[in-house]
Amino acid sequence: MNYFRTTLLLAAMTALFLGIGFMLGGTGGMMIALLVALAMNGFAYWNSDKMVLGMYGAREVDETSAPEFVRMVRLLAENAGLPMPKVYVMDNPQPNAFATGRDPEHASVAATTGLLQMLSPQELAGVMAHELAHIRNRDTLIMTITATIAGAISMLTNFALFSGDNRNNPLGFVGVILMMVVGPLAAALVQMAISRGREYEADRMGAEICGRPLWLASALEKMSIAAGQIDNEAAERNPATAHLFIINPLHTNQMDSLFSTHPSTGNRIARLQEIAATGQ
Repeated sequence: MNYFRTTLLLAAMTALFLGIGFMLGGTGGMMIALLVALAMNGFAYWNSDKMVLGMYGAREVDETSAPEFVRMVRLLAENAGLPMPKVYVMDNPQPNAFATGRDPEHASVAATTGLLQMLSPQELAGVMAHELAHIRNRDTLIMTITATIAGAISMLTNFALFSGDNRNNPLGFVGVILMMVVGPLAAALVQMAISRGREYEADRMGAEICGRPLWLASALEKMSIAAGQIDNEAAERNPATAHLFIINPLHTNQMDSLFSTHPSTGNRIARLQEIAATGQ
């Protein structure tokens, strides 16, 4: 059901993008919008991992520079049936982590120094299993595409204000203003809904990969508290990347609201406790 829901939301976001293109320039505008989307997604497909790792100053580590951490990731990757991803560490006191890459063969996992220092080895294994679940589910590609389309929608709606031709918009200039407000908002809501759904699924599969759901539950509780107390300055400068992290690096959320990029930590912990109790 999560995959079906994600597909529907991606289709809705794409339809919104094409619809804005049509309102701007009719059939020709819709085709231009499609070409723009393809070009932006193509660029993101090949370069997004390098860009986001660069934003956070991540440095690659190996079994010489971080032996225990890299061996843990290797064992978990074997459990998940995945190729060994590249492993990165970010100098950041906030405990957090993310995965990136266009497919399992070109994937990377990154953890902050705060995460490595604060969590027990078992909790760290739960977190990295969650990130490997994102790779196995190809969530890293899905979230790159949604972020790219959302950015393209914002670009199109801003362009609409300065384009003098609104004949395809039934409401004329008023329609352009509405489009500028509603378009990016709708795109952001869809993007956030996809992000929340993929986090729940990665929690479930991560628990399966490491074999101990409560390891991740304990880690999430510690990380959520710390994220509310420790700033992540790099994330504050790049808020569009917040959805990549296992815990929202900008602020903690108390509920699964429409404007949340992450589910409620309490809800995630409750689901993991249920998995531990039932074995499902």
